[in-house]
Amino acid sequence: MRRGNSSFPDEGLRLQVYLARCGVASRRRSEQFIAAGRVQVNDLVVTEAGSRVFPGDTVKIDGRPIRLETELRYIALYKPPYYLCSNFDPQGRDLAVDLLKDHYSERLFHVGRLDFLSEGLIFFTNDGDFAAKVSHPSWEIEKEYRLETNSAVDEALLRQAVRGVKIDGVEYRIKSFRIVSRRKIDMTLNEGKNREIRRLMKHFGIGIRRLIRLRIGPIELGSLEPGEFRKLSPAEVESVLNYQSNEKRRRRRDDSSHRRTRRGGKE
Repeated sequence: MRRGNSSFPDEGLRLQVYLARCGVASRRRSEQFIAAGRVQVNDLVVTEAGSRVFPGDTVKIDGRPIRLETELRYIALYKPPYYLCSNFDPQGRDLAVDLLKDHYSERLFHVGRLDFLSEGLIFFTNDGDFAAKVSHPSWEIEKEYRLETNSAVDEALLRQAVRGVKIDGVEYRIKSFRIVSRRKIDMTLNEGKNREIRRLMKHFGIGIRRLIRLRIGPIELGSLEPGEFRKLSPAEVESVLNYQSNEKRRRRRDDSSHRRTRRGGKE
């Protein structure tokens, strides 16, 4: 997919937006780069995210010039276990992004993350706007996982996880579950806090043998094998951006109905 010719509005682009559209990272991550003093505009370090970039400006991150991406990439990858979702690892572990480097020249970054031991579906892109929307908790994009455990899981514990469990002052919950077998469960999350399923299972004293992400919103892992990837079609990209969880759609319908009822009462 190509970006339109309106990449530079008359008022310029906010620096974090420019970085995101250069494929550096999502907007939120780009703001962190700016605050850390890693970004230069016209050879001057800029630490304010609201600064504007205009045509002709030279922007660098860590001393390397960057430019707006014209070819936008949207990729679904089956991340194998023991691969890290990062662009650098001081320990020298395998990086998920390296599975794509021989096939794409653009600077790609992951949307959200899967922990080192987990496997399954993850998106890579150079479109920071796409990444910001898909990864922001307010969008409530469902993520479905298959959990394989070392021992049988009591359904009562799963129902407790749906209601919510507070661990170290943080509440964790799953949206729904389906018992596939005694030691295999499909779970759906809305928000997906860091290592949420692993923290819940550890709290319940249940060991995890394998954790696989099966779905992100409307996109399924499908027939991909570990290390394999495919491009998302324009229709699939649009379906992700337009995706809302059933619960969020229901709340919006309820809110709309409530407002109509209140207006009707006043009349």
